[in-house]
Order: sequence, then C-alpha cells, then structure tokens
Amino acid sequence: MKKWIIPWMGALLLCPSWLWACTGNCGDQWAVLTPRGTIAGQEKTLILTALGLMLLVVVPVILMTFLFAWKYRASNPRADYDPDWDHSPLIEWVVWTIPTLIVAVLGYLVWTSSHTLSPYRPIASSQPQFEVQVVAMDWKWLFIYPEWHIATVNRLVIPAGVPIHFSLTSDAVMSSFFIPQLGGQIYAMAGMKTHLHLIADRPGVFQGYNTQFSGQGFSGMTFETVATSGEAFRQWVHQVETGGQVLDRATFAILEKPSINEAPRLYSLALPDLFDSILSKDTTLRTMTSHSPAPMTAIED
Repeated sequence: MKKWIIPWMGALLLCPSWLWACTGNCGDQWAVLTPRGTIAGQEKTLILTALGLMLLVVVPVILMTFLFAWKYRASNPRADYDPDWDHSPLIEWVVWTIPTLIVAVLGYLVWTSSHTLSPYRPIASSQPQFEVQVVAMDWKWLFIYPEWHIATVNRLVIPAGVPIHFSLTSDAVMSSFFIPQLGGQIYAMAGMKTHLHLIADRPGVFQGYNTQFSGQGFSGMTFETVATSGEAFRQWVHQVETGGQVLDRATFAILEKPSINEAPRLYSLALPDLFDSILSKDTTLRTMTSHSPAPMTAIED
C-alpha cells in the first residue's frame, strides 16, 4: 500500500469527530450542531443518532475495503486463493440482518420524531405562548407583534424561555423561514398560513435565513433573532412604541416594494389585522384606518 494512503484514511475516519468537536463558536455553518433551543437540541440528537447508525455500516465497509486490498494484493504469497468459492451463510446473514435492523431503527426514529418535532405541535411550558406573525417579502422579513401593535423588519426580538408561536405567510413568492440554532425550517407561502413553534433556552443572538431561493435579493434575506430576558424585552417594546416609525398605509406601500439587503427597522403598528389582510390579499388594506395600541401584556422573567 502506498504510504500516502494511510494519512488520508485517518483523515476520512476522523471527519465525524469534527462535527462532535464543533460545540463552541464555530460560525454559522455549524449552527445546526450548536443548538440554543429545545427543538434544535432534539433535532441535533436525532441527526447524530441517525449518523451513528449509518456509520455502523459505512465504517466497517471502508475499513474492510482497504484491509482486503492489502491482504489479497498480488505481492502477498500468504493470501488464500479459492477460485471456486461462491457462498457463505455467515456473510449472507450479516449483510442482510444488520442493514435490516438499522433501517427498522431509523424508521422508528423517523416515525416518532415526525410527531414529537412537528412544527405545528405547541411546546409544553409553564409560560404562556408568545405570538409572532411573520411575512416574507421581497427581499426582507416583516415581523408583527399583534399583542403590542408593533412590527419590525429583519430583526426578531423574543423573550428567552418563552414558547414562541409563529404564524407565517408570504406577500411575494414562496420563502423558507429558518433559525438553525432554535429549530427546523417552515415554508411561508402567499395565500396560505403555516405554523412553527420554537423556544430559546437562554438569551443570545441567532442568525435567521430564507433557505428557499426567491430571486435577486435572496442572499440578503437574513435577519437577527435576539433572545432577551423578560425585563429587557419589555424595555425594547417600549422603545419601539415611542421611537419607531409608524407603519401606516403609506409606509406599508413603500415597504412592499422589492429591496435588497434591507437594514433592520422598527415600527409602531397603525394598521389593524395587517397579517390577515396580507394573507387574504385584501384590497382594502390601503384604505384601513389607524387605531390606538393596546396595553402591553406582561412577560415573566
């Protein structure tokens, strides 16, 4: 065997360990493996469990490939030569039983996780559920907080430790809403409403993406998700109510226009039922009247 083959074999076998080792600040490309939410943590466990089960077949096959090539090389006079061999009950048992068991276990995991990790399934928590409405636009994200009558563009602020219920739709083409460190992705489609339940276990800043190609400004359709304490969240809501722009008919008409790499914006909401109007493509949206914000609901720390 060539001397250069051995280091490459070692590198290939160590590849899975790179995934395990990347538990710190490894950059956005490793975000799925650095979960900061209950749902994302369960998804990471599922990914690594499935990977481990598949490696039960892959690793031995790779090792035996090189072992057999080494043992039965032409220059090895001690290798057995049996040109009439054609069957082994033991080999047949191994190559059929082990993959069958692995597929059965994977099937069980897929079945159970499809229900326990369903994006439509609420998260059990002592805290009341928090509502955020999400609208995918060209090429930005609009986040509406219906309880506080505020809205933001390309910046999502949520209280940590509180289950979040996202209602999603699109005011443009289909997009895919994804915060890797908090949980799985869900599509946002015009004229349809989808749901997603996530929770941030601790305060932090997490990157969010559109993972569905949606045209020229697709690459810039990202947003920051900021998980804060309950007190910090209340202060932020007050800041938006007093210092943000007013999202009225004229402002929304400007916001609807396609724009690329849009900077985060904060709004006090002056359009009632904005999300439902976008969802139904209500033509009366431009003739809505403003209304006063409701009192802020308390969020526990």
